[in-house]
Amino acid sequence: MVLHTAVKKSSLGTSIAKYVKRDYQIYILLLPILAVVVIFSYIPMYGVIIAFKNFRFNEGILGSEWVGLQHFKRFVTMPQFRMVLQNTLSISLYSIAVNFPAPILLAIFLNECVFSRFKKTVQLVSYAPHFISTVVMCGMILLFLNRSNGMVNNLLEALGFARIDFMTEPKMFQSIFVLTELWQRLGWNSIIYLAALSSVDPQLIEACAIDGASRFQKIIHVDMPSLQPTIIILFILTLGSLLNVGFEKILLLQNGLNMPTSDVISTYVYRVGLINGQYSYTAAIGIFNSVVNFVLLVTVNRIVNKMSGVSLW
Repeated sequence: MVLHTAVKKSSLGTSIAKYVKRDYQIYILLLPILAVVVIFSYIPMYGVIIAFKNFRFNEGILGSEWVGLQHFKRFVTMPQFRMVLQNTLSISLYSIAVNFPAPILLAIFLNECVFSRFKKTVQLVSYAPHFISTVVMCGMILLFLNRSNGMVNNLLEALGFARIDFMTEPKMFQSIFVLTELWQRLGWNSIIYLAALSSVDPQLIEACAIDGASRFQKIIHVDMPSLQPTIIILFILTLGSLLNVGFEKILLLQNGLNMPTSDVISTYVYRVGLINGQYSYTAAIGIFNSVVNFVLLVTVNRIVNKMSGVSLW
């Protein structure tokens, strides 16, 4: 048995050496990429241990006091934990419920559209907001929703309604965030579904037409099965980043009055970690965030794999 294993390892090593020697130019091109990944992704992992220490600059990472899970306990027992976690989950789930199916519907609509000029116009209008930077987008949102001279309030007043200070109403913040995300990401996110629809076998479409299937029946029985693998993979990835809510946009739209519904884990980490300098504490929050996302990713992937046979691995 030992001899057989040694022979297999020797054979494997010979095969690898043969392929490396044959395609050495490709492996040379791969070296800078591997170096970047190691330098910027793996070596910094060493710093994660500050989550288990009371990090001080003058003592360094290794010299700082080891405190174990103290920072994790502090996070889950702090008074704001429930509010911050609830806000993060509610914004994320709200965004998934609205922004995940919308690009699928748009892609199906564009795929079925027979008027080329109208189709191109819709694509241009829906894709354009994606190329606006987050800072500019937030500035536009604040201008549109301004109570004194914002476009939305001017329209409300013209229709006979009272003006509303949208950005100071906590109950409106999450809807503003999600709907403006839909406006900015809808067209761009539909591209991958359009690509999947373009690979549908034309013979299936011809068979539907011969059988007398309506356009809706074609969408249900041909288009949706073709989209299913793409939808499942993207759904798994989306749920695997459930706690990663858009930090930059929330921070730019956040103010003291809408804080009860706008304060999420990422903004809390920024405020406590970078502004107040509690690096060990916020490193622990980051690990908590990553572990929860990882568990969700593995769990959802396994469940979906058993239900549909499609999964990430």
